[in-house]
Amino acid sequence: MQTDMPQSAEPARRTVLKRAAGLSVLGIAGVIGLGSPSLTYAAALSKEDRDKMTPDQIIEGFKQGNIRFQTGKAHHHDYLAQKRASASGQYPSAVILSCIDSRAPAEIILDTGIGEAFNSRIAGNISNADILGSLEFACAAAGAKVILVMGHTACGAVKGAIDNVELGNLTGLLNKIKPAIDKTEYTKERVSSNNEFVDAVAATNVKLTIEEIRKSDILNKLESDGKIKIIGSMYHLDGGKVDFFA
Repeated sequence: MQTDMPQSAEPARRTVLKRAAGLSVLGIAGVIGLGSPSLTYAAALSKEDRDKMTPDQIIEGFKQGNIRFQTGKAHHHDYLAQKRASASGQYPSAVILSCIDSRAPAEIILDTGIGEAFNSRIAGNISNADILGSLEFACAAAGAKVILVMGHTACGAVKGAIDNVELGNLTGLLNKIKPAIDKTEYTKERVSSNNEFVDAVAATNVKLTIEEIRKSDILNKLESDGKIKIIGSMYHLDGGKVDFFA
């Protein structure tokens, strides 16, 4: 079948299809149109692509990915191809510390593919020794350049902490969230039935988690040297927007 595509354009098109998954985090969508549904993102992020990125570019890629998610224009990911491409090695650009809430899957919310980001999930997106070890591996050993802590609205773990819930090992986990309750400045009803208060505590909890992460000598030095950035964010279940903050 005859097409209108010039022969010189075909290699460029194949390049986009091969490498777009990696380049998407650089904001390629801004060049070719947000979330063009005709593009298939088939390649895993390569070391070369990852190493070219700055932390700010990676963060901007997350922001653009969330816009695509909100507007229903997410990239078409060929996950089987990404799986095959990443089977022999992985070069994620970032590590995301997020909550286990089933409504807040970070990779989908930020429109990333297989191999683009580590994701450490734990109720209430708290930090502990094991989480810190995972983040240190992701950045110091595997080369990730961004740590993104993602809280979300209507967080059940935050509500449980406010209500002093006690349940086996969950009790100790919720105790790690409780300092955020005391440090949240809020003058209205400070109860779990007040969604505004719950969300305010969740945002404070993100900031306290970042403070805990910076207590890692390894991660603190990487950030001080400008090799990584550690930032926070809040995902809104209603509407799908992610607010990013320092």
